[in-house]
Amino acid sequence: MADSAASQGVAATTGLGPRRVAWEVLEAVAAGAYADVALERALRGAGLSGADRGLATELAYGAIRRRLWLDAWLDRLGKVPARKQPPRLRWLLHVGLYQLFWMERIPAAAAVHTTVELAKQHRLARLAPVVNGLLRAALRAQAAGDTLALPADAAERLSLEQSLPLWFCQELLAWADGGWSEAVAMPAVERIAAACNQVPPLDLRVNRLRSTPEAVAAAFAAAGLATRPIEGCGSGLQVLGAAGDLRQWPGYAEGHWCVQDRAAQWVAPLLEPRPGERLLDACAAPGGKATHLAELIGDAGEVWAVDRSAGRLQRVAANAARLGCGCVNALAADACELLQERPQWRGAFQRVLLDAPCSGLGTLARHADARWRVTPATITELLPLQARLLEAMLALLAPGGRLVYATCTIHPAENQQQITAFLAAHPELTLHSEQQRWPDPAGGDGFYAAVITTPG
Repeated sequence: MADSAASQGVAATTGLGPRRVAWEVLEAVAAGAYADVALERALRGAGLSGADRGLATELAYGAIRRRLWLDAWLDRLGKVPARKQPPRLRWLLHVGLYQLFWMERIPAAAAVHTTVELAKQHRLARLAPVVNGLLRAALRAQAAGDTLALPADAAERLSLEQSLPLWFCQELLAWADGGWSEAVAMPAVERIAAACNQVPPLDLRVNRLRSTPEAVAAAFAAAGLATRPIEGCGSGLQVLGAAGDLRQWPGYAEGHWCVQDRAAQWVAPLLEPRPGERLLDACAAPGGKATHLAELIGDAGEVWAVDRSAGRLQRVAANAARLGCGCVNALAADACELLQERPQWRGAFQRVLLDAPCSGLGTLARHADARWRVTPATITELLPLQARLLEAMLALLAPGGRLVYATCTIHPAENQQQITAFLAAHPELTLHSEQQRWPDPAGGDGFYAAVITTPG
């Protein structure tokens, strides 16, 4: 891994600081770190301004998303294929190439100069001429209008164009062939794939226990922050051109709002919770949906937020306290074993939300590195856990109760097929509704939800 940006003492004013941080993040992710964790670690103590922190974030996440596409350019321009390059050189070249091809606001000369300087200052001095030569070759290709040669195969072409794993593109095309007309299928697939590379919008959920969307929008406007309502999301606001520490924004400390993607805001209302009811959020951390349930019942009832991770439950408790959701109770437990741990909970919940562990394929835009981490084997391993969780929830539901099974994936095996098998094993249950939301370039992650009711 590259040396810490802070320890190198790179001054932000040189332009090297944010690029150095991005390079460090790319190396860390390649070594197995999660992108958000690696970025937070790299930024800590780096001494960057708000603008430079934004540049480092955009550059790191963008280069991670476009890894396959950038490698294709390295293969075309370099004498050594990307995967055979020294790893530190490969990721540094990604930093430079991403600026040249994807960041129009960065002057080409600045992108080349800073990348070469980083090579010189960080143990790649002998390869600095290689960096310079390759980036200038990229500039010449760009000026000549050259592009990458696209494969004839539809899945391979989509994989290269959108920098997505080939297996994922093959699956996406297969789903489309199975469920959409020919006229709709390819445009829909291309739209979903493009959405995976969008910088996700910053969505807020207004806490109606303490404020209203109109009041929050007015407070933001007074602070110079523009917002707009989110269509079909009654408590949602999108923040436009957001910058800075959101904890300093109006109403944060007072619990007037929390950050939650518009698609995630769609899930909790499906339970149709009522004041006075006992509700369970079985895989609750970090608590967005549990607090949403508390808000929907006017904080009058009982919401149990269960998660295996005691550490992550601390975030649930902190979020509930800030939002004034006094009816939220946090419990560290394995949701599969809840009945054994709390036998008095048999048939005790009118509403149960199972936001199941999943592959997260609906959130690839939000989690830049997930596309390179998730494999078909990941999904195969998750399916039995999801099935066990569904079975465990059934015993906790009261007669006439409502279960919502939700995921942030778009894979049918984790969604429709999982629910079909569950219902086949329990013919007494009723499927009230199910819906697959696809990643949307205009905003919104991919989500699935099925609403199931028990006999009353």
